[in-house]
Amino acid sequence: MQAIEFSELKITLLAAFNDNYIWIIAQNGNQSVYVVDPGDAQVVIDYLDTEQLQLAGILITHHHHDHTGGIAKLLAYAGQQIEVYGPDSENIANLNNPISTNSQIQTHIKLKQFKLRVDIIPLPGHTLGHIGYLMAGELFCGDTLFSGGCGRLFEGTPMQMHDSLMTLSRLPAETRVYCAHEYTLANLDFALSVEPTNPELIQYHELCLHKRNKQVATIPTSIATERNINPFLRCNADTIKASVNQHFMKNASDPVDTFALLRQWKDNF
Repeated sequence: MQAIEFSELKITLLAAFNDNYIWIIAQNGNQSVYVVDPGDAQVVIDYLDTEQLQLAGILITHHHHDHTGGIAKLLAYAGQQIEVYGPDSENIANLNNPISTNSQIQTHIKLKQFKLRVDIIPLPGHTLGHIGYLMAGELFCGDTLFSGGCGRLFEGTPMQMHDSLMTLSRLPAETRVYCAHEYTLANLDFALSVEPTNPELIQYHELCLHKRNKQVATIPTSIATERNINPFLRCNADTIKASVNQHFMKNASDPVDTFALLRQWKDNF
């Protein structure tokens, strides 16, 4: 368990399963908290009981079971009506605040206990209805953007996923990124095979190795970092295009085509 405290929010990481991260969001002076993608209810319940906190709501990014599996048990634990947000276009039980994903226009919600605006970002690609939550400079993006990588395309197209990643890449550089898995070292091994002379990537890899050797999470990352080291955000870079074209013996120049080949390469890495 690691806690990250900023001026407005305190965000605590709970590890679950083999490599999942569940995020607890608290606001200074408030005993109510929200939880993001609770695939495992028990680790959340144990934390709430230990810290004597009250569960106010649940934020779901997409329908995969390792993100939704704890919803029903947490609702029973809360013993009262709590907010459960998630994309309305995906098969997620117990949503009482469904969020429309029909439009590509960013919308927003307000968390009742925090009175905090949360921007909703449609992120199709990993799944068709995947969304991200952006609040006070903190981005919770599920399985869309990982440090050094991105999610597999289980339902969406390369164009959809590329567009989703470009949407995130355009966020302010200082935006902190909270993804749902500790995949960083594996992603960086791949990134280094694609762009072995990138100095920022080499330095970041050393930093992350040091963290993991001490069993410290590599997340959160930041948009600024990912712009510099993540090949999936760099499909316009000549170094990425050249590496992909050499690997596949192609002559792709369009960034979406480059992304599609890059994702194919990673899937078989």
